[in-house]
Amino acid sequence: MPPPSDTIKLPVKQGVKKMFLRRTKWICFLVLGILPLDIGIALPAKTQDYPSQTLKIIVPFVAGGGVDVVARIVAPKLSKELGQSVIIENRGGAGGALGATAVAQAPADGYTLLVGTGSTHGTNSNVYARLSYDPVRDFAPVVLLSSSPLLLIVPQASPARNVGELIALGRSRPGELSFGSYGTGSINHLGAELFNCMAKIQADHVPYRGSAPAMTDLIAGRLNYMFDGVSTSLGYLQSGTIRTLGVAGPNRSPVLPDQPTISEAGLSGYDTMVWFGLFAPAGTPKSVVELLNRKANAVLASPRVKEGLEKLGVETVGGSPEVLAGKVQSELNKWATIVREKNIRLEQ
Repeated sequence: MPPPSDTIKLPVKQGVKKMFLRRTKWICFLVLGILPLDIGIALPAKTQDYPSQTLKIIVPFVAGGGVDVVARIVAPKLSKELGQSVIIENRGGAGGALGATAVAQAPADGYTLLVGTGSTHGTNSNVYARLSYDPVRDFAPVVLLSSSPLLLIVPQASPARNVGELIALGRSRPGELSFGSYGTGSINHLGAELFNCMAKIQADHVPYRGSAPAMTDLIAGRLNYMFDGVSTSLGYLQSGTIRTLGVAGPNRSPVLPDQPTISEAGLSGYDTMVWFGLFAPAGTPKSVVELLNRKANAVLASPRVKEGLEKLGVETVGGSPEVLAGKVQSELNKWATIVREKNIRLEQ
Protein backbone atom coordinates (compact mmCIF):
# COMPACT_ATOMS: atom_id res chain seq x y z
CA MET A 1 0.00 0.00 0.00
CA PRO A 2 1.37 3.43 -0.90
CA PRO A 3 2.22 5.77 1.98
CA PRO A 4 -0.22 8.54 2.95
CA SER A 5 0.24 11.72 0.96
CA ASP A 6 1.25 13.77 4.07
CA THR A 7 4.09 11.43 5.01
CA ILE A 8 7.63 12.10 3.68
CA LYS A 9 9.24 9.00 2.34
CA LEU A 10 12.89 8.76 3.39
CA PRO A 11 15.43 6.01 3.51
CA VAL A 12 15.50 4.52 7.00
CA LYS A 13 18.95 5.83 7.96
CA GLN A 14 18.24 9.36 6.74
CA GLY A 15 14.88 9.44 8.55
CA VAL A 16 16.44 8.36 11.83
CA LYS A 17 19.11 11.03 11.45
CA LYS A 18 16.50 13.77 10.86
CA MET A 19 14.49 12.65 13.87
CA PHE A 20 17.65 12.79 16.01
CA LEU A 21 18.47 16.30 14.83
CA ARG A 22 14.91 17.52 15.53
CA ARG A 23 15.03 16.08 19.05
CA THR A 24 18.43 17.64 19.67
CA LYS A 25 17.15 21.07 18.63
CA TRP A 26 14.09 20.76 20.92
CA ILE A 27 16.30 19.72 23.84
CA CYS A 28 18.57 22.74 23.23
CA PHE A 29 15.55 25.07 23.11
CA LEU A 30 14.19 23.60 26.35
CA VAL A 31 17.53 23.90 28.16
CA LEU A 32 18.07 27.49 27.00
CA GLY A 33 14.54 28.32 28.09
CA ILE A 34 15.13 26.90 31.55
CA LEU A 35 18.51 28.60 32.10
CA PRO A 36 18.51 32.17 33.46
CA LEU A 37 19.04 34.73 30.73
CA ASP A 38 21.95 36.41 32.52
CA ILE A 39 24.09 33.28 32.85
CA GLY A 40 27.51 33.55 31.21
CA ILE A 41 29.06 31.04 28.90
CA ALA A 42 31.11 28.64 31.02
CA LEU A 43 34.88 29.11 30.78
CA PRO A 44 37.29 26.19 30.92
CA ALA A 45 37.75 25.04 34.50
CA LYS A 46 41.44 25.94 34.59
CA THR A 47 40.72 29.55 33.61
CA GLN A 48 37.77 29.88 35.99
CA ASP A 49 39.77 28.57 38.94
CA TYR A 50 42.95 30.56 38.26
CA PRO A 51 45.05 30.76 40.29
CA SER A 52 44.59 27.45 42.07
CA GLN A 53 48.24 26.55 42.67
CA THR A 54 51.69 28.05 43.26
CA LEU A 55 53.04 30.43 40.62
CA LYS A 56 56.68 30.37 39.60
CA ILE A 57 58.51 33.47 38.38
CA ILE A 58 61.72 32.68 36.54
CA VAL A 59 64.50 35.26 36.90
CA PRO A 60 66.83 34.59 33.96
CA PHE A 61 69.94 35.76 35.84
CA VAL A 62 71.85 34.71 38.95
CA ALA A 63 70.65 35.56 42.45
CA GLY A 64 71.67 38.90 43.92
CA GLY A 65 71.57 40.94 40.70
CA GLY A 66 69.20 43.79 39.94
CA VAL A 67 66.56 41.60 38.28
CA ASP A 68 66.55 39.22 41.22
CA VAL A 69 66.28 42.05 43.78
CA VAL A 70 63.26 43.61 42.04
CA ALA A 71 61.55 40.24 41.58
CA ARG A 72 61.93 39.43 45.28
CA ILE A 73 60.41 42.76 46.30
CA VAL A 74 57.42 42.28 43.99
CA ALA A 75 56.76 38.55 44.55
CA PRO A 76 55.49 38.58 48.18
CA LYS A 77 52.99 41.34 47.46
CA LEU A 78 51.84 39.62 44.25
CA SER A 79 51.35 36.43 46.25
CA LYS A 80 49.08 38.31 48.64
CA GLU A 81 47.09 39.86 45.78
CA LEU A 82 46.57 36.50 44.05
CA GLY A 83 45.97 34.47 47.18
CA GLN A 84 48.58 31.89 46.12
CA SER A 85 52.27 31.31 46.78
CA VAL A 86 54.67 32.92 44.31
CA ILE A 87 58.19 31.49 44.20
CA ILE A 88 61.31 32.80 42.47
CA GLU A 89 63.55 30.50 40.46
CA ASN A 90 66.90 31.79 39.19
CA ARG A 91 67.90 30.27 35.87
CA GLY A 92 70.83 32.28 34.54
CA GLY A 93 73.00 31.83 31.48
CA ALA A 94 73.41 33.03 27.89
CA GLY A 95 72.42 36.61 28.65
CA GLY A 96 69.10 35.49 30.09
CA ALA A 97 68.28 33.29 27.10
CA LEU A 98 68.15 30.05 29.10
CA GLY A 99 65.52 31.32 31.50
CA ALA A 100 63.54 33.02 28.74
CA THR A 101 63.52 29.81 26.70
CA ALA A 102 62.23 27.85 29.70
CA VAL A 103 59.24 30.16 30.03
CA ALA A 104 58.60 30.29 26.27
CA GLN A 105 58.32 26.48 26.30
CA ALA A 106 56.26 26.26 29.52
CA PRO A 107 52.52 25.48 29.52
CA ALA A 108 50.47 28.59 28.69
CA ASP A 109 48.44 28.41 31.88
CA GLY A 110 49.72 31.43 33.81
CA TYR A 111 51.65 29.46 36.41
CA THR A 112 55.12 30.03 34.93
CA LEU A 113 56.12 33.65 34.37
CA LEU A 114 59.29 35.49 33.37
CA VAL A 115 60.89 38.71 34.49
CA GLY A 116 62.14 39.78 31.08
CA THR A 117 64.68 42.55 30.55
CA GLY A 118 66.33 44.66 27.89
CA SER A 119 68.63 41.69 27.32
CA THR A 120 66.02 38.93 26.95
CA HIS A 121 63.63 41.12 24.97
CA GLY A 122 65.88 43.70 23.36
CA THR A 123 69.48 42.74 22.70
CA ASN A 124 69.51 38.92 22.53
CA SER A 125 67.57 38.53 19.30
CA ASN A 126 69.93 41.03 17.67
CA VAL A 127 73.10 39.45 19.04
CA TYR A 128 72.53 35.70 18.84
CA ALA A 129 72.76 34.13 15.39
CA ARG A 130 70.29 31.47 16.54
CA LEU A 131 68.00 32.05 19.48
CA SER A 132 65.70 29.33 20.82
CA TYR A 133 62.84 31.77 21.45
CA ASP A 134 61.26 34.76 19.74
CA PRO A 135 60.86 37.78 22.09
CA VAL A 136 57.59 38.80 20.45
CA ARG A 137 55.96 35.65 19.12
CA ASP A 138 56.66 33.39 22.13
CA PHE A 139 55.42 35.62 24.96
CA ALA A 140 52.31 37.35 26.22
CA PRO A 141 53.28 40.70 27.78
CA VAL A 142 51.71 41.23 31.21
CA VAL A 143 53.07 44.47 32.66
CA LEU A 144 56.13 46.74 32.60
CA LEU A 145 57.37 46.44 36.17
CA SER A 146 60.14 48.98 36.50
CA SER A 147 62.67 51.23 34.84
CA SER A 148 65.98 52.68 36.00
CA PRO A 149 69.08 54.15 34.37
CA LEU A 150 72.47 52.56 34.12
CA LEU A 151 75.36 54.40 35.76
CA LEU A 152 78.77 55.07 34.22
CA ILE A 153 81.15 53.99 36.99
CA VAL A 154 84.94 53.98 37.40
CA PRO A 155 87.42 52.77 40.06
CA GLN A 156 88.03 55.15 42.95
CA ALA A 157 91.59 55.73 41.70
CA SER A 158 90.60 56.57 38.12
CA PRO A 159 92.14 59.82 36.82
CA ALA A 160 88.83 60.67 35.11
CA ARG A 161 86.68 62.89 37.35
CA ASN A 162 83.81 63.39 34.90
CA VAL A 163 82.43 62.16 31.58
CA GLY A 164 84.46 64.65 29.53
CA GLU A 165 87.73 63.54 31.14
CA LEU A 166 86.96 59.85 30.52
CA ILE A 167 86.26 60.60 26.85
CA ALA A 168 89.48 62.62 26.59
CA LEU A 169 91.41 59.74 28.23
CA GLY A 170 89.92 57.23 25.80
CA ARG A 171 90.73 59.36 22.77
CA SER A 172 94.32 59.86 23.92
CA ARG A 173 94.84 56.11 24.42
CA PRO A 174 92.84 54.39 21.63
CA GLY A 175 92.34 50.68 22.28
CA GLU A 176 94.11 50.79 25.65
CA LEU A 177 91.15 51.28 28.00
CA SER A 178 88.95 48.36 28.99
CA PHE A 179 85.33 48.11 30.12
CA GLY A 180 83.43 45.23 31.67
CA SER A 181 79.93 43.83 31.19
CA TYR A 182 77.62 41.05 32.43
CA GLY A 183 78.38 39.24 29.17
CA THR A 184 78.61 39.79 25.44
CA GLY A 185 75.35 41.23 24.13
CA SER A 186 74.05 42.20 27.57
CA ILE A 187 72.35 45.57 28.03
CA ASN A 188 75.37 47.09 29.80
CA HIS A 189 77.69 45.79 27.07
CA LEU A 190 75.65 47.39 24.31
CA GLY A 191 75.11 50.49 26.45
CA ALA A 192 78.88 50.85 26.69
CA GLU A 193 79.32 50.24 22.96
CA LEU A 194 76.74 52.97 22.28
CA PHE A 195 78.69 55.31 24.59
CA ASN A 196 81.98 54.49 22.85
CA CYS A 197 80.44 55.04 19.44
CA MET A 198 78.92 58.40 20.37
CA ALA A 199 82.11 59.48 22.20
CA LYS A 200 84.32 58.30 19.32
CA ILE A 201 86.60 56.19 21.51
CA GLN A 202 87.94 52.65 21.12
CA ALA A 203 88.14 50.37 24.15
CA ASP A 204 88.53 46.67 24.89
CA HIS A 205 85.42 44.78 26.02
CA VAL A 206 85.85 42.25 28.86
CA PRO A 207 82.72 40.08 29.38
CA TYR A 208 81.93 38.47 32.76
CA ARG A 209 79.33 36.04 34.04
CA GLY A 210 77.30 38.61 35.94
CA SER A 211 77.71 41.92 37.70
CA ALA A 212 79.58 40.77 40.82
CA PRO A 213 82.83 39.50 39.19
CA ALA A 214 82.93 42.52 36.87
CA MET A 215 82.53 44.85 39.86
CA THR A 216 85.37 43.05 41.65
CA ASP A 217 87.76 43.74 38.79
CA LEU A 218 86.55 47.33 38.44
CA ILE A 219 87.24 48.02 42.12
CA ALA A 220 90.70 46.43 41.75
CA GLY A 221 91.49 48.71 38.82
CA ARG A 222 91.67 45.94 36.25
CA LEU A 223 88.89 47.68 34.32
CA ASN A 224 88.78 51.38 33.48
CA TYR A 225 85.02 51.82 33.43
CA MET A 226 81.71 50.00 33.30
CA PHE A 227 77.98 50.60 33.08
CA ASP A 228 75.93 49.06 35.86
CA GLY A 229 72.50 49.39 37.45
CA VAL A 230 71.76 51.79 40.28
CA SER A 231 70.57 49.00 42.59
CA THR A 232 73.79 46.97 42.27
CA SER A 233 76.15 49.99 42.31
CA LEU A 234 74.67 51.97 45.18
CA GLY A 235 76.34 50.08 48.03
CA TYR A 236 79.78 50.39 46.41
CA LEU A 237 79.23 54.08 45.78
CA GLN A 238 78.26 54.64 49.40
CA SER A 239 81.32 52.74 50.62
CA GLY A 240 83.60 54.82 48.39
CA THR A 241 85.13 51.92 46.46
CA ILE A 242 83.89 53.25 43.10
CA ARG A 243 82.74 56.56 41.67
CA THR A 244 80.00 57.43 39.19
CA LEU A 245 80.62 59.88 36.37
CA GLY A 246 77.09 60.09 35.04
CA VAL A 247 73.54 58.76 34.94
CA ALA A 248 72.73 57.03 31.65
CA GLY A 249 69.03 57.93 31.56
CA PRO A 250 67.24 61.07 30.33
CA ASN A 251 66.74 62.30 33.92
CA ARG A 252 68.79 62.37 37.10
CA SER A 253 68.29 59.53 39.56
CA PRO A 254 66.25 60.35 42.71
CA VAL A 255 68.85 58.56 44.84
CA LEU A 256 71.71 60.49 43.20
CA PRO A 257 70.15 63.92 42.64
CA ASP A 258 73.50 65.73 42.39
CA GLN A 259 74.85 63.41 39.73
CA PRO A 260 74.37 64.79 36.19
CA THR A 261 73.14 62.66 33.32
CA ILE A 262 75.66 61.68 30.67
CA SER A 263 73.68 63.80 28.23
CA GLU A 264 74.02 66.82 30.55
CA ALA A 265 77.73 66.10 31.00
CA GLY A 266 78.48 66.51 27.31
CA LEU A 267 77.31 63.46 25.36
CA SER A 268 73.98 64.85 24.21
CA GLY A 269 71.20 62.35 23.61
CA TYR A 270 72.84 59.38 25.31
CA ASP A 271 70.21 57.20 26.99
CA THR A 272 70.40 53.59 28.21
CA MET A 273 67.77 52.40 30.66
CA VAL A 274 67.37 49.13 32.50
CA TRP A 275 63.79 47.85 32.47
CA PHE A 276 62.06 44.75 33.75
CA GLY A 277 58.74 43.35 32.55
CA LEU A 278 56.51 40.45 33.53
CA PHE A 279 55.75 37.99 30.72
CA ALA A 280 53.68 34.82 30.35
CA PRO A 281 54.06 32.18 27.62
CA ALA A 282 52.27 32.97 24.36
CA GLY A 283 48.78 31.49 24.27
CA THR A 284 48.04 32.21 27.93
CA PRO A 285 44.29 32.93 28.16
CA LYS A 286 43.46 36.61 27.88
CA SER A 287 41.47 36.49 31.11
CA VAL A 288 44.53 35.20 32.97
CA VAL A 289 46.79 37.89 31.48
CA GLU A 290 44.25 40.56 32.40
CA LEU A 291 44.00 39.27 35.96
CA LEU A 292 47.78 39.19 36.34
CA ASN A 293 47.98 42.71 34.90
CA ARG A 294 45.43 44.06 37.39
CA LYS A 295 47.08 42.39 40.35
CA ALA A 296 50.60 43.43 39.28
CA ASN A 297 49.48 47.03 38.85
CA ALA A 298 48.04 46.92 42.37
CA VAL A 299 51.41 45.66 43.62
CA LEU A 300 53.31 48.43 41.83
CA ALA A 301 50.95 51.04 43.31
CA SER A 302 51.64 49.77 46.83
CA PRO A 303 53.53 52.43 48.87
CA ARG A 304 55.68 49.72 50.43
CA VAL A 305 56.78 48.34 47.06
CA LYS A 306 57.31 51.79 45.55
CA GLU A 307 59.40 52.86 48.55
CA GLY A 308 61.45 49.66 48.48
CA LEU A 309 62.29 50.08 44.81
CA GLU A 310 62.89 53.83 45.00
CA LYS A 311 65.55 53.26 47.65
CA LEU A 312 67.40 51.28 45.00
CA GLY A 313 66.94 53.97 42.36
CA VAL A 314 64.28 51.93 40.57
CA GLU A 315 61.02 53.51 39.39
CA THR A 316 57.80 51.49 39.20
CA VAL A 317 55.98 51.79 35.87
CA GLY A 318 52.88 49.61 35.41
CA GLY A 319 50.22 50.12 32.74
CA SER A 320 48.54 47.84 30.24
CA PRO A 321 50.12 44.83 28.50
CA GLU A 322 50.32 47.02 25.38
CA VAL A 323 52.74 49.37 27.18
CA LEU A 324 55.15 46.47 27.68
CA ALA A 325 54.65 45.25 24.11
CA GLY A 326 55.57 48.72 22.83
CA LYS A 327 58.68 48.79 25.02
CA VAL A 328 59.88 45.48 23.60
CA GLN A 329 59.44 46.68 20.03
CA SER A 330 61.30 49.95 20.64
CA GLU A 331 64.21 48.11 22.31
CA LEU A 332 64.51 45.62 19.45
CA ASN A 333 64.75 48.49 16.99
CA LYS A 334 67.17 50.53 19.11
CA TRP A 335 69.85 47.88 19.56
CA ALA A 336 69.75 46.50 16.04
CA THR A 337 71.80 49.46 14.78
CA ILE A 338 74.66 49.25 17.30
CA VAL A 339 74.87 45.45 16.96
CA ARG A 340 75.17 45.80 13.21
CA GLU A 341 77.76 48.58 13.40
CA LYS A 342 79.93 46.69 15.92
CA ASN A 343 79.35 43.31 14.23
CA ILE A 344 78.41 41.64 17.53
CA ARG A 345 77.21 38.08 16.91
CA LEU A 346 77.12 35.03 19.16
CA GLU A 347 76.13 31.38 18.94
CA GLN A 348 73.85 30.31 21.81
